[in-house]
Amino acid sequence: MSPLSICRPGDKVVIREICGGAGIRSKMEAMGFLPGEQMMVVSASGGPILVILHGSRVGIGRGMAGKILVSPESGS
Repeated sequence: MSPLSICRPGDKVVIREICGGAGIRSKMEAMGFLPGEQMMVVSASGGPILVILHGSRVGIGRGMAGKILVSPESGS
């Protein structure tokens, strides 16, 4: 597993764990970031990391992205 913050554009990953307290986990859950969800990294250079999650583009700051542990999607 590795943090979302080090993924590159085009990476297809699965969320494995959200690190942090109840507050951050609750906020991430409200945004759709849940263990088992698949997403694709669109942009990771400069500012926020942009991913496609549930068919929508979602931007997330690097600090929060560092708390999302992911692994490569099977078959990719």
